[in-house]
Amino acid sequence: MSTANASSPPAPSHPWVDRYLEHLVVAKGLSEHSLAAYSTDITSFLIFLNTHDGVLERVTDDTLFLYLMHLRARGLASRSLARHLSALRGFFAFAADEAWLPGSPAALIENPKLPRLLPDVLSREEVARLLAAPDTETPLGYRDRTMLELLYAAGLRVSELVGLTLGDFDAQAGLLRVFGKGAKERLTPIHALAREFLATYIATVRGAFRPREPFLFLNRSGTGLTRQAVWKGIKRHALAAGVSRDISPHSLRHSFATHLLEGGADLRTVQMLLGHADISATEIYTHVQAGRLLAVHRAHHPRSGPAAKPAPDEPEQR
Repeated sequence: MSTANASSPPAPSHPWVDRYLEHLVVAKGLSEHSLAAYSTDITSFLIFLNTHDGVLERVTDDTLFLYLMHLRARGLASRSLARHLSALRGFFAFAADEAWLPGSPAALIENPKLPRLLPDVLSREEVARLLAAPDTETPLGYRDRTMLELLYAAGLRVSELVGLTLGDFDAQAGLLRVFGKGAKERLTPIHALAREFLATYIATVRGAFRPREPFLFLNRSGTGLTRQAVWKGIKRHALAAGVSRDISPHSLRHSFATHLLEGGADLRTVQMLLGHADISATEIYTHVQAGRLLAVHRAHHPRSGPAAKPAPDEPEQR
């Protein structure tokens, strides 16, 4: 008796999609991880079209609306729906630019409403304990301390950290050359202590890893670190530092931005330091300013607080 072929059917493809993914690599400089995410989301839409006898050439805004409803019925949250729509919006805008379509069917579809989540921010005391956790008497500990210092000193994404090479540090100027999302380059200043750790690491510690690649931070094999390795290291050091909350490399980025704003930095400067293309991505940190203003108001305004009473020469309002 023959056994049915239980393997999954091949994922649908389309030459327009292939051209778009190639464009993302060549023109936009997307990372392999980001490219895979775009490919997965667009392929999901192609599968939906196939099962509904649709074709890319005749997609309308109604088609996309039905697809979003389909994803919602599968239990996807608003944030995931917005990601799928973003991938399709970019693809169809490209198709319209190439004159494959008269216009983008996604142009007028609004993003799902997203919850405004506040970032997980460490206190200054928690940051200090975390930075002090690695044993700097060992090469691994000194490497980890230097990485933590840079994450907090420059607000780096973990992908930006592991992508740093020796040529990206200008010791004299105290600047890091950072390649962010879409291979966008920015120059980021770092403070004197972080510069000192980094300069010492390069001069006396990095060689202990027997470098085989030009990346700044290396593993025991002398090759570049993965994002997962950095993530695990931070969790290990947080546990040693007694930081009980569940944190990630991005927690130091959030803390960097929040502490700058608390210290009086303006939002536009923080946007530039973080490498945000749109200031709306930076505005999530303004909750810090609002909280700080409220605390100052409560502490210093003469009418604040439940115990506030009219001044002796001021008649009480009836």
